[in-house]
Amino acid sequence: MGKTYRPWNPNQQYLFSPSVQDWLPENDLVYFLIDTVGELDISVITQKYEQEERGFPPYHPRMMVALLLYSYCRGIFSSRKIMQACRERISFKVIVGDDIPNFRTISDFRKLHLKELQQLFVQVLQLCQEAGLVKLGHVALDGTKIKANASRHKAMSYGRMLKEEKRLTEEIKQLFEKAESIDRQEDNEYGRDCRGDELPEELARRESRLKRIQEAKKTLEAKARAAAQEAQKQREQEDSKSGDKPKRGRKRKAVSEIPADNKQYNFTDPESSIMKANNKGWDQCGNAQAAVDSANQIIVACDVTGQSNDKQQFEPMLEQVQDNVGRDKKIKAASADSGYYSETNVKFAEDKEIDAYIATKRTKHNDPATKVPCGRPPKDLTVQEKMARKLRTRKGRETYSKRKSIVEPVFGQIKRARGFVQFSLRGLEKMRGEWAIVCLTHNLLKLFRAQYAIAA
Repeated sequence: MGKTYRPWNPNQQYLFSPSVQDWLPENDLVYFLIDTVGELDISVITQKYEQEERGFPPYHPRMMVALLLYSYCRGIFSSRKIMQACRERISFKVIVGDDIPNFRTISDFRKLHLKELQQLFVQVLQLCQEAGLVKLGHVALDGTKIKANASRHKAMSYGRMLKEEKRLTEEIKQLFEKAESIDRQEDNEYGRDCRGDELPEELARRESRLKRIQEAKKTLEAKARAAAQEAQKQREQEDSKSGDKPKRGRKRKAVSEIPADNKQYNFTDPESSIMKANNKGWDQCGNAQAAVDSANQIIVACDVTGQSNDKQQFEPMLEQVQDNVGRDKKIKAASADSGYYSETNVKFAEDKEIDAYIATKRTKHNDPATKVPCGRPPKDLTVQEKMARKLRTRKGRETYSKRKSIVEPVFGQIKRARGFVQFSLRGLEKMRGEWAIVCLTHNLLKLFRAQYAIAA
């Protein structure tokens, strides 16, 4: 006798109508998510549908919200792959049943209600607060570069724009002269009544390219002017705070209103920027910001900026934390790496009575350990020297060392575990909306695991 196997019949029909709920354990994430979405206020989404009574009945907005949030929890961000999962995975069928939405419907729902979905971040954060997962004893800030939905090969520097503008203008002039010469020849050959006013395809292509380059050049110049005005405003504020006290260090350079030759503009997504993407070289990215609470790695504030530098994000991120958790709850301590350091940020933390630990410079792993300072600090120390001394104290080292274990694992969980390494949407506002969905689903997973641990 040969080997005996279990019966297998792919064409076997069920004798009773199956229920997909019977195929998953009661403590599965999908049930927790459906229950949680049922508690969220999505009236800002449903109002859009209630204002329009015409047309075929749409999918229930609460079902679509649950589907999107569950997909992001499971690391599925493409609308086509979400539709495929609805066909193949039991957990997705628990949400949608047999009425599977088309990928275009999923994509349009996300785009149409992106701002409303972004607002759900605060509601989920409030659920985490009610569960006791947010303490605000120590909030760590950091940023991570996430690839934009645009190729860096579609970018052009300001210096190259000047050269291309000059070259295209000259070529268009030559093509016009060539077209006029051909027109004169055809007039002599066929007569003046025959049409000869069509632009050559080559000329039309060059004109449209020149127009796009000129528009991009104007955008970069406008950004440079705005940056120069903002820098001047900040200097005036710093000077007014410091009074007549002379400042030490190198003299600050004036910010030019003319863009640098290497300043980039991307024609696919102009609001993204060329950034250093960790150790992978330069790429077209958005700078995703997160403020994380130390107690349970709950994200308490999130944002996306087109600036590769983090200095301008310290104040707005901490203000957003207070808005999200409530002004009655105060941040006790905040830590950030050297990318966030500036005198303005240190003074902002002091004004808000936040115990700040911001690295003043980047240190390497093989740098020798600095001596722990003793006694009271000298009175003539600058703001930067005071912060550097604070970080060398035993409390400063202990507090700042926690930063890596608070915020950096969160980026690892989002980018490595769930695979969110590229935005699906273009434009800064849409990137902010998508990042908010990623962050709120991170908090949902933390809330689910915390409740599951309590139940166990």
